[in-house]
Amino acid sequence: MADHDYKRRQFLQYAAFGTIAAALPGFVLAEGGQINSAPSAAFKPDVEMEITARIAEVPIMPGAHTSVFKYYGKLLKGPKTALKPMPGYLGPILNLAQGQKVRIFFYNQLPEPSVMHWHGMHVPQKMDGHPMYAIQRGERYVYEFEVKNPAGTNWYHSHTHEMTATQVYRGLAGLITITDEQEQKLGLPSGEYDIPITIQDRRFTAGNQLLYIHGMRERMLGFLGDTILVNGQANSAIPVKTRAYRLRVLNGSNSRIYKLGWEDGTPLIAIGTDGGLLEKPETYPYIMLAPAERVELWVDFSGRKLGTDLVLRSLEHHGTMPHMGGGMRRGRGGMRRGMGGMDMMTGGLPQGEAFPIVKFHIAKKVGDSPKLPETLVRMRSLTEQDVSNPDQPVPIAISMQHMAPQLNGRSFEMNEVMDSERIPVNTVQKIRISNDHGAMGGGMGGMRGGGMGGMGMMMSMAHPIHLHGQQFKILSRTMKDQDSGDGYAIVKDGFIGSGWKDTVLVMPGEEVEIIKPFEDYTGLFLYHCHNLEHEDMGMMRNFYVG
Repeated sequence: MADHDYKRRQFLQYAAFGTIAAALPGFVLAEGGQINSAPSAAFKPDVEMEITARIAEVPIMPGAHTSVFKYYGKLLKGPKTALKPMPGYLGPILNLAQGQKVRIFFYNQLPEPSVMHWHGMHVPQKMDGHPMYAIQRGERYVYEFEVKNPAGTNWYHSHTHEMTATQVYRGLAGLITITDEQEQKLGLPSGEYDIPITIQDRRFTAGNQLLYIHGMRERMLGFLGDTILVNGQANSAIPVKTRAYRLRVLNGSNSRIYKLGWEDGTPLIAIGTDGGLLEKPETYPYIMLAPAERVELWVDFSGRKLGTDLVLRSLEHHGTMPHMGGGMRRGRGGMRRGMGGMDMMTGGLPQGEAFPIVKFHIAKKVGDSPKLPETLVRMRSLTEQDVSNPDQPVPIAISMQHMAPQLNGRSFEMNEVMDSERIPVNTVQKIRISNDHGAMGGGMGGMRGGGMGGMGMMMSMAHPIHLHGQQFKILSRTMKDQDSGDGYAIVKDGFIGSGWKDTVLVMPGEEVEIIKPFEDYTGLFLYHCHNLEHEDMGMMRNFYVG
């Protein structure tokens, strides 16, 4: 997008804040689209850092380096452990603690506008990375917030309007870890035994440059790569010792859904989800991980033979999107589709195909290992008795209108809020998310659709729905459409229903009810599909909390 075109649209957006300020009592224009370029004298940070986004050349595949967008960090104040650089294109890991006050100077040195979103963090509107705050090349934005979240794993990424998919794809993402007193008492694996696992899929040209295709069908279905990367590296192999580890797994892909499972059939032990640690460890045969979701795994390599490998795979599944068959051939860095074997719809490794993700190599034998705790943390308890709208759930209806993915029959407008999207501050709300894939209106009264055209295919997709602000809890999952096939049966045992979440995968024909607090902060907070191509096409809306 040309710079002058963006500035013109940005001016129109800012001018429109006068309209929203009039329509929404309590919405102050100065708290709307105004860029926060200067630090507050009243805010006293415990941790202060700079993060700069710029173009970089990094090694990913053998041979030529790859041009990427990359976050670079510099610690100005605070513990040395607060900022941990990562090799490759991923941004540094931010290691924070509950109760810390954090100031981040974000500098944009990219040739296009950008903004940072602190995914999963409970922060004020002005610090949340709403696209209204995107800054131009050479500008600065100052983020200041207190860490209110409990111990867990969150992440940060670009959230620029209509550019989120491409900017995240080119590298603008990184992990956030949070610790607190409860977690520190557990003695969980730490240091070298606490391993980040960021899973992403990419495509590369013959010259090792990132390939991203903008065709309409691919945008509708979501980008799927043919090369699986872990922590920015292909063919990832991690040496481990014969003891217990904590794996922080993030699905940082644009649209790919992973069905995580160990190659030898060993059950997975989950100790945390998007919103932090669970009350106690939970065992699953496999775990479904949609874009933006996180899961923390306890993995004990004790007793495994020196020199052997344990492979984490994505297992075969279907029902999350239209299935197209084809043969398989192996390519560099992962599984690759060829002509006749490539996914006909996207050109990448098909959604639901089985493939290896990362290999753990048993490299050293040790004699001691921490034991898995029987209980983990005390969690805030919320039930339907706490909600202020038990009989009128806030609707989030996933739909397709005029070849565009929508929520509640509407596409994203920077400053638009419907009556159903107005939420009283300091309330707990019941929200009903429905994915009526057979209806054009997604439960909004539309006519029945279907078939194998673009519209029918969109209706048969699963959608990862992400809500900004505080985390939520899942109340129930109900398959309303019993004609959705057997796809649901082979994924349902991998949904973690306990704990706090900020993203939930809603299958075709499924209805998910959640309970979510809207506390502390007023203003506009986004909710959207975290299939990033869908988000950029307008599958995103605002809640106004006030």
